[in-house]
Amino acid sequence: MRARRAMVLSICACGGACAAASAVIAADIAAESPIGLAVTVYRAPNRSRGSIELDDLRGFALISETRMVRLPAGLSRLRFEGVADGIEAQSAIITGLPEGIIEKNRDARVLSPSALLAATVGKSVELLRTDRKTGRTERVPGTILSDAQGGVVFRTVDGIETLRCSGLPESLAFELDGVPSARPSLSVLIRTPTAVTGKVTLSYLSRGFDWAADYSATLSPDERSMDLGAWVTLANSNGMGFPSANTQVVAGRVNRERNAVEPIDLGGPILARCWPRGSTSDSPRELALVQDVASRSMEPTAMMMAAARPLGLAATAQKVIEEQLGDLKLYRVPEPTTVASRQSKQIRLLDRAAIPVTISYRAEVASDELRTAFAAERLLRTVNDEANHLGLPLPSGSVAVFALHDGQRLLLHESTMRDLTVNEEIEIGLGSSADVQVEVVHEKVGGSAQAKLLPLLPDVTLRTATHEQIEHVQISNARPEPVQVELRPALYGSARVVRADHPLGSKNGRPTFTLTVPAEGSTGLRYQIQYQTETTVR
Repeated sequence: MRARRAMVLSICACGGACAAASAVIAADIAAESPIGLAVTVYRAPNRSRGSIELDDLRGFALISETRMVRLPAGLSRLRFEGVADGIEAQSAIITGLPEGIIEKNRDARVLSPSALLAATVGKSVELLRTDRKTGRTERVPGTILSDAQGGVVFRTVDGIETLRCSGLPESLAFELDGVPSARPSLSVLIRTPTAVTGKVTLSYLSRGFDWAADYSATLSPDERSMDLGAWVTLANSNGMGFPSANTQVVAGRVNRERNAVEPIDLGGPILARCWPRGSTSDSPRELALVQDVASRSMEPTAMMMAAARPLGLAATAQKVIEEQLGDLKLYRVPEPTTVASRQSKQIRLLDRAAIPVTISYRAEVASDELRTAFAAERLLRTVNDEANHLGLPLPSGSVAVFALHDGQRLLLHESTMRDLTVNEEIEIGLGSSADVQVEVVHEKVGGSAQAKLLPLLPDVTLRTATHEQIEHVQISNARPEPVQVELRPALYGSARVVRADHPLGSKNGRPTFTLTVPAEGSTGLRYQIQYQTETTVR
């Protein structure tokens, strides 16, 4: 059984920290470290596609921890230390405890060197100073006068001094009750009729997580097939990591009301203001003390090590397993994996080879378009079915498309892909094409005889209109092979296409002309747009 701890923490001259604990209050009990962890990561609710931003994670996770607890009979405060920084305390569910939980609390203040100094202004400390000649450490009693942001200033029997300004290796050490925990924690107040020893499970939601799929497609030299690989990238921006956790991610949109959560303050830099000529009346210079550990005699807390480490990226060759979760898709990592603090991790999602693809082009023409000439968009298409060596749900994410050139993979384009179900068409953007150009001429005709020369489209009933417009579109192809171009009229309000010299079809609910442009040639298209009014004429 572990009880409440009074912190004995040293602030090194270089800004490092170390901690030791001793039991002082038996009624305040800490649960043991987790013996089982499960982390389920959900994507940011308002992000439907694209990569995640490591410094702005808006997803969340459901975390379950199994721990051993030993409670005495009566009223106890049970603390779960090392929970995620972004824990939403109101979502916490604890199973395995007897009835009698009175309240739950999230201990938001987390220990950092600057926060610790701020909590000890005006209180007694000891200056630990190492003599360079003898190597001995002397302990000088003192009182903190200024916190980290104002420069670490303290008073001793010899006068007022500042940290790291004596030229000797030195640090501050102090023992205080009521210092915040070195790790974020959740506490519950519980009353038990008898002593309890056993396993409990703590489950809660936490912010500061997200995940996305990252795809890599490599086109064959003839552009008729591609190899497709993908990674699941999951990220944790919390100060706490989750080692050897059963990990899974969920694809699909979950309806969730966001609640404000108090942020964790990791503390700012510690400043030392020195007076080189030995007078406190002289102007000081600021020395920023990095919150890391350089002294061999000091060991950092886990929190400080995590805070000092930049967001990194780790990859593993494990391949996730897809499962159904209601209308959502769950991708499970088959072996326990570590969801480390402030790190992105990649796990293999899929590998598929020789997927048949087609290359097509698309152009969108608006009736009020100011451009007269522009490049068509190039598209890579296939179908997500077994016949095309796929046939599995594909979560949204970023796509990098490469081409093989002289045996090397060269990047063609980067784009995004939405969530795709089985048997759905896959469409990957390849950027604008310099080889396929579109020229447009707009002509307002007001119902002239010239418009009536165009064939009336099937099932079209003419109406009176405030004005009519004919679009002249010329598509040129500089490539040595024919290309297929989809031209989409961008129609607004009551606008509709009533006449055209090519058949008008539909794709994904949009009116679409499909044209074949010959190699190193061009194709023209004319169509009439009419704007509807109330009167109908047959």
